[in-house]
Amino acid sequence: MTFSTTASISAGSLAAKLAPLAERLRGSYSVVRPVSQVVLQLRGKPGADAFELARNVVIGWIKNRAGRPLPPEVDKRVRADVRKTGDFPRVHALPQSGQDVPDDMDARLVVLGIDHPYSKEPGNAAESAAKAIFDSRGNTPRLFSNTLVFLALDKVRLQDLDEAIRRYLAWKSIVDEHQALNLDPHQVKQAETQLSSADGAVTARLPEAYQWLLVPAQTSPQTPVQWQALRLSGQEELAVRASKKLRNDELMVIAFAGTSLRRELDRIPLWRGNHVGIKQLAEDFARYVYLPRLADPAVLFSGIRDGLGLLTWEKDSFAYADDFDEKAGRYRGLRHGQLASLTPDSPTGLLVRPETAKQQLESEIRPQADSTTDAQKPQPSESDSEPPQLRHEPPRHGPRRFHGSVTLDPTRVGRDAGRIADEIVSHLTGLMGSTVKVTLEIDAEIPSGAPDQVVRTVTENSRTLKFTSQGFETE
Repeated sequence: MTFSTTASISAGSLAAKLAPLAERLRGSYSVVRPVSQVVLQLRGKPGADAFELARNVVIGWIKNRAGRPLPPEVDKRVRADVRKTGDFPRVHALPQSGQDVPDDMDARLVVLGIDHPYSKEPGNAAESAAKAIFDSRGNTPRLFSNTLVFLALDKVRLQDLDEAIRRYLAWKSIVDEHQALNLDPHQVKQAETQLSSADGAVTARLPEAYQWLLVPAQTSPQTPVQWQALRLSGQEELAVRASKKLRNDELMVIAFAGTSLRRELDRIPLWRGNHVGIKQLAEDFARYVYLPRLADPAVLFSGIRDGLGLLTWEKDSFAYADDFDEKAGRYRGLRHGQLASLTPDSPTGLLVRPETAKQQLESEIRPQADSTTDAQKPQPSESDSEPPQLRHEPPRHGPRRFHGSVTLDPTRVGRDAGRIADEIVSHLTGLMGSTVKVTLEIDAEIPSGAPDQVVRTVTENSRTLKFTSQGFETE
């Protein structure tokens, strides 16, 4: 940049004199380039100290331009970049807390701010912020945790982004204030060229800095959630790069085959007895990290439609029913091997185990076929026929009721409850016509008394989780 007064001084000798001053000022005002790299031509008034004039100009340039706040410019750049969301239905840019991230069932990218950079150190700022948003929305536990992934800055590359943006802000302020600086047209043209170059540098530095994708992962219900840090590369938009990486690594599913859905139903298992509600299934995929992360519920419904249309449904997929008649012990509207009209807006109906569906279909279709065949056969006369010898065997009934209670480790409630659900409850709900009721009772003794914050949080969460009765007692 060129500044003009009346007397001339060598740019080379001035740069050499200003280099030590520039180095000292770098730390105080976050200067991003040594001032010696900026060409200054100062022509001072007669009798004036040229170095003093140069020093004052440099200090003013640093204070008024290069030292301006960085975060607002970063925020503006990030928000503009994530308008292209890639395969994500939505992107949450720079949330202040988990309260700013809704608890919904579609997959989303959360872009963390510059206050939460990622490093290899355990408990780094990015991972801590991601865990806080992953676990809760404000004071309410987050239900649909399998919908969030996080994008964070690299702690080292943040310095390069800081440098590029401060240089851009400095040149932008000079261009904006060219009249106050009394710059001639040639000097304005120089400043505009430098501004364009600085702007391109910021555009290139932004994806280089936002290179860490933090993804929660879990292999089974019994294992803890682990955090994977995946490094991104390329110059595409932030959300586009992130979704492409997730898709290539099969960490986000945008197309789900019916056979893949059947595999997940059997692996966990997700069946509630001999069937599972489609609405419940959609909530399972959005909630549990050990299941595939679906881009949105529409992906699940596409997989269901694909499975229902398979001719090999008995081995590879499932059947569909409108609902289950508990009194009659049968499924209403049971069908298979045909396309069904299902949408996320009306997630009704049940997916039925193929062996259970086949059993009901055979029991209901065969008697009708047998009665039709018997009606066509000639009936013997009374003289030719002898009364059949009927044997009435009493029906065999096993135990009709089960009850049980167990004390859980309060520090491992999730683990123990999961084992009970898998090893006890699933067998009981799998019995045709069974009605299973599971009640969780909590009794906590607090000798020193519960703090007000804990009382408010527990009471609010109990209401959210639809406790039928709950409350604190003073005695």
